[in-house]
Amino acid sequence: MAITGLKRVVITGLGPVTPIGLGAAAYAEAQRAGRSGIGLITHFDASSTASKIAGEVNDSLDAYVDPREARKMDRYVHLALAAADLAVADSGLSADELRGERTGTLLGSGIGGVKTFEDQSRVLVERGAGRISPMFIPMMIANMASGHVSMRFGATGPSSTVVTACATGTGAIGDAARYIQLGLADVMIAGGSEAAITPIAIGGFSNMKALSTRNDDPQTASRPFAAGRDGFVLGEGAGVVILEEYEKAKARGATIYAEVVGYGTSADAHHITMPAPEGRGAQVAMRMALATAGVNPDQVGYINAHGTSTHFNDLHETQGIKAVFGDHAHKLAVSSTKSMTGHLLGAAGAIEAIAVAQALKDGILPPTINLAGDEDPALDLDYIPEGARETQVEYALSNSFAFGGQNAALLFRRV
Repeated sequence: MAITGLKRVVITGLGPVTPIGLGAAAYAEAQRAGRSGIGLITHFDASSTASKIAGEVNDSLDAYVDPREARKMDRYVHLALAAADLAVADSGLSADELRGERTGTLLGSGIGGVKTFEDQSRVLVERGAGRISPMFIPMMIANMASGHVSMRFGATGPSSTVVTACATGTGAIGDAARYIQLGLADVMIAGGSEAAITPIAIGGFSNMKALSTRNDDPQTASRPFAAGRDGFVLGEGAGVVILEEYEKAKARGATIYAEVVGYGTSADAHHITMPAPEGRGAQVAMRMALATAGVNPDQVGYINAHGTSTHFNDLHETQGIKAVFGDHAHKLAVSSTKSMTGHLLGAAGAIEAIAVAQALKDGILPPTINLAGDEDPALDLDYIPEGARETQVEYALSNSFAFGGQNAALLFRRV
């Protein structure tokens, strides 16, 4: 049953920083062109790791982070600040409108400053504890994206951080929307950031056999729902959205991309890395998102799937969608934009929420690339394999599932 008496929440600004484009226009164009952002790793020498490919952000961030200040921040904060600047600029909100206690920040990261942790661990081993940087802790901890963004814009309202691995970005947006719904804020700067293309992260995921080793053809390596999928491809980046109370956004003539109408979270309570059979935990999150919005399953026209390109995630997510949507599952469109960006861990849900908002506003659904001609007969939904599709839908769902069995789903409505 829908929760009544709450304020409406809309998205009025988009800030994607991704392997396929920086800024809303570039990101949308790349999705619709089916462009892959996966290549050989350049951030470090990956010759000793099984997986040598990733989705790197190659755009300069100097316009968003002063290089002198950047030395005091981990890369995941650089990415978050760039995404926040882009989102704020896209929203049209002025500095005066953002400053103060009616604006809050809620940005998450699945890992936080992993490169800083690596670098300073090396210092500890090679040079001793006395040479560890005094900036180590404030560079590493996972709440620093929210902290730096709040300071940049003078946002003194509600501020928090979500750390739920690959469900982080989705959870951050869902939790931020609640502050506005409850009347505790008028504006929330929300999303996720991740910069984990480092030796320890790539090595760890590789040794789990979680990553694709299609090193000879990086652009086709991320292939959700395909028969030949062999693991996910790690990506980096950030996604930030500006959430506003609907009446205030409408009064100022803001561009409204979509309304956040439903949010669900759940736990598999099953296994630290393996999703629950038949997507049982994912089903709970999807049903909760629908219930909080008062929306029937047959009203949903599109799902941006978690779609990691791993065997069990793609199978169990498909099973979960079928369980929740019944016969309608074969009538709605499903796609995974991770086929283009790779898996941005804590930022994944945020850039995917941006993709959904763009799809709703423009009436163009992004494709799942690298799938056509390699369909898995066990996975039989409409995954949009033949390129972007022009069609207008009223409701769209965005799914995110995480290690630890934590799940999150957001439901959006076209405005």
